[in-house]
Amino acid sequence: MNFEFFIAQRYFFSKKGKHFIGIISFLSMLGICIGVAALVTILSVFNGFNAIVTDILVGFDPHLKIESAGKKGIVNEQEVIAALQKNSVIISHSSFVEKKTLLQSRERNQVVLIRGVDVHTFVKASGVASKIVLGKFALTSSDTGSTMVIGFSLADKLSVVVGDVVTVVSPDEMENVLRFIPPQVFRFRIAGIYESKNQEYDANYAFVSLPVAQKIFHAKYPSGIDVRLNDIQQSDEVKKQLASSLHNTYSIATWYDLHKDLYSVMNIERWAAYIILSCIIGVAVFSLFGSLTMTVIQKHRDIGVLRSMGVSQLSIQKIFLFEGICIGMIGTIAGIILGLVIVFLQDQYHLFPLDPNVYIIPAIPVEIRWMDFFSVSFASLFLTSIASYFPSARAGKIIPVEAIRWE
Repeated sequence: MNFEFFIAQRYFFSKKGKHFIGIISFLSMLGICIGVAALVTILSVFNGFNAIVTDILVGFDPHLKIESAGKKGIVNEQEVIAALQKNSVIISHSSFVEKKTLLQSRERNQVVLIRGVDVHTFVKASGVASKIVLGKFALTSSDTGSTMVIGFSLADKLSVVVGDVVTVVSPDEMENVLRFIPPQVFRFRIAGIYESKNQEYDANYAFVSLPVAQKIFHAKYPSGIDVRLNDIQQSDEVKKQLASSLHNTYSIATWYDLHKDLYSVMNIERWAAYIILSCIIGVAVFSLFGSLTMTVIQKHRDIGVLRSMGVSQLSIQKIFLFEGICIGMIGTIAGIILGLVIVFLQDQYHLFPLDPNVYIIPAIPVEIRWMDFFSVSFASLFLTSIASYFPSARAGKIIPVEAIRWE
């Protein structure tokens, strides 16, 4: 144990003549503990919400989405598929045709996005099939009738259930209505209803088979290709590889790009919470600054004696710097432990439940990311070090002769 740390430890644990200073130091430590615990808990809550949002979005959206820049669609589909098959990270891909059109039931009309998909490949490239709550994911196309899968909210808006018939009016035929010519319509039987827990998807998307969609929209080529990877974290890397191999002739978006605005807002909220809650630690650190300053004043004679015995100015600074950092470390460690306990209790026992009739989750979600502990600890110890530096610098500047002149 070095000399400076030994003296700092004696000053910290000594109770003689420093009851008031000890109370302030304890309050500083308590404030740091509460601030760190609040940061750990809030960041875990943000992580939990982020994980739920990502799970919902990726469960519906592909990991990568390739679209043509032009209106014709992907003319060289086989060229794109060949590039996809060369990449070992890609586990599946599925072509699709997607356009807005009018969907009609007996009672209501609704503008929706009709997506035509390849039944055989779409199940592997998307998680929609696993979200079916009524009926089954079956997309057929025949002269006697085709089937459709729609979202739960859309079914509610149209007042339809599995087995009911809906009608699709081709957008290209809408001009005939203005000329008083009956438009071509397509009838579908509802085969299944899915619930992705995302209102935007459930209320706006309907799925049909790819050949039927091409017939409705008079589309010769697919609008795009959905791609799924074995590791979602490699989306950006695969995007760069595909852009290079396809010579940047197609628009390629990752799952993050598709919802960039949402994640940007969530990231801003996370940083705002981090900065605001760090202010709690800042208030505690201000108290630490006061207690260390009073300790320096009280130990004025001791400092003079040590300096007269040959202790350097730097060593005197280290003594009080170590004392401040010691308070910060104890408060930080206690805060992390307290935060972990709160997160564990919330995860296991749902201390803060949510109304299941309003929210899609039973309680506020939490998720621990160990990187958060490093960022919280860094913020706490950084602020503590700054607060400890100025009193320690003042202690180092004390002139020994003046400190012990009247002793």
